[in-house]
Order: sequence, then C-alpha cells, then structure tokens
Amino acid sequence: MSNNTKTFNSFVYSTDPNFKLEDDQQEEEETLLPEEQKVKIRLEKKHRGGKTVTLIENFVGTNEDKEELGKKLKTSCGTGGSVKDGEILVQGDNREKVLQWLLKNGYKNSKKV
Repeated sequence: MSNNTKTFNSFVYSTDPNFKLEDDQQEEEETLLPEEQKVKIRLEKKHRGGKTVTLIENFVGTNEDKEELGKKLKTSCGTGGSVKDGEILVQGDNREKVLQWLLKNGYKNSKKV
C-alpha cells in the first residue's frame, strides 16, 4: 500500500460538495523554551514485560525536538529507550539522572511524580 492509502484508509465517501480531504495527522506544536516546559518524570512497569522504564511526559514540542531530547537523555543515562506516543522512554530506573540532566539544561519546572 502507498502512504496515501494508509493515511486515508478510513475515508469512504462524502456527499458534501465542499468536502476536502485532510491529512488526519495532528499538527505539530511549536517547541516551548526549556524554562517554560513542565516535564514530569515517572517510573513505569505496566505493559512492558516486567521491565522498568523511566517515562518523561508533558514535553511540548515537535517530534524532532522530542527525538533529540530523548537521544540526549539516553546518552546521559548510558542506556537505551525510545520516543513514542508523545512520551520519551528511557530504559531502567533513571529518574534521578534524568531529573538532574533536565534541571542542569534549563528545564526548571521538571519534577518526579
């Protein structure tokens, strides 16, 4: 299937003469400055096969900026992880390392929950 088919596979038919086919992807938000971010850090084990991950939530910004922040946090912690569903995942219990890195890099409103 082509990308267009995958994107609009739920569209069937419209009788509205003014209907315009729009991409159902959400518009990316503009990235807030680090001092304006209210990032939350928490530990999660659910739905992960018993593995522990540090979850970084509420980052407001583009996907590229989330990916970049995730990469920096993973490098800082010396572990793996990923960015999916708007959340940054860092493998293991790295809450303290992540919090210290965020505070050091201007994310003053960051906190562990």
